[in-house]
Amino acid sequence: MFNAYYVLKYFHIISSLLMVGTGFGSALYVFLANRSGSLQAQYFANRTVVFLDWVITTPTVIIQPITGILLAHVMKMSLLSDWFLNIYLMYIVVGAAWLPVVWLQVKMKQMTDQAVHNNEPLNPKYKLYQRTWEILGYIGFSGAMIIFFLMVTKMSLISFS
Repeated sequence: MFNAYYVLKYFHIISSLLMVGTGFGSALYVFLANRSGSLQAQYFANRTVVFLDWVITTPTVIIQPITGILLAHVMKMSLLSDWFLNIYLMYIVVGAAWLPVVWLQVKMKQMTDQAVHNNEPLNPKYKLYQRTWEILGYIGFSGAMIIFFLMVTKMSLISFS
């Protein structure tokens, strides 16, 4: 019989897969497009990634903490346990990397849009944005992998007690 725990857990797991999977796939797509030397590939990749961030990643970023807190309530777990505090900390780290990545993606999309529509080379700032986007992406993805590790093992990396 289905109960609240299984429904919440299902949505929590599916949204985490969509969030990290879409983020990783999108990042890989833009990473490869940026190295292709093709402005058209960069244009298409940047447009697609910005769209996917709004349609898939943003809703899952909202669903994750809601379902996580509801699961803790159903399981009668303390939201102030070391394990939860580790999860919160990593979620903040990932979010702190992701928010500027979103801004950079929008800027990179605007630059490729302008270059394609005006038949001109990319703005020189694009390379700086690209490198910054990649570094922040590595931080965000690494943080997401740590969250997965913590979720599976129920371990705490840092003790707050």
